[in-house]
Amino acid sequence: MNTARHGSTVTLRYIGTLDNGRIFYATGEDEPLVFTIGQNAVFPALEQAVLGMAAGETRNITIPAADAYGPRREENIIRVDRTLFPAEREIRAGQKLSIGFKNGQERTMVVCDVDATTVTLDGNHPLAGLDLTFALKLERIEENMG
Repeated sequence: MNTARHGSTVTLRYIGTLDNGRIFYATGEDEPLVFTIGQNAVFPALEQAVLGMAAGETRNITIPAADAYGPRREENIIRVDRTLFPAEREIRAGQKLSIGFKNGQERTMVVCDVDATTVTLDGNHPLAGLDLTFALKLERIEENMG
């Protein structure tokens, strides 16, 4: 029986849930996840879980936060002066903003709080600090001939 191994390109469907049962992502009917094992396209823990699976096999796995998006980091939360934004621009909690930094990098951040003088922005990934559970189904395995 053909099983997934290092270098295999796999087609995977999954439903990702949090500890509270909330679904954070599910592959769509026409949007499976396709990746080659060993190319670091997905979390290493997910690659490890797929190794040895056969086409048609299902598996449930949990990836701890440390092996997924990492912990929530306080240093990724910044407070900036409201005057850095145009006065006419409405800024509200929950809004995503693309913020440019002095070093030329741009980052999407979520507005946590706004008052008359300060805007608090969170640059943590929305799933940082959370353990992720995946219900996996390996649909197809393709061997890459090198």
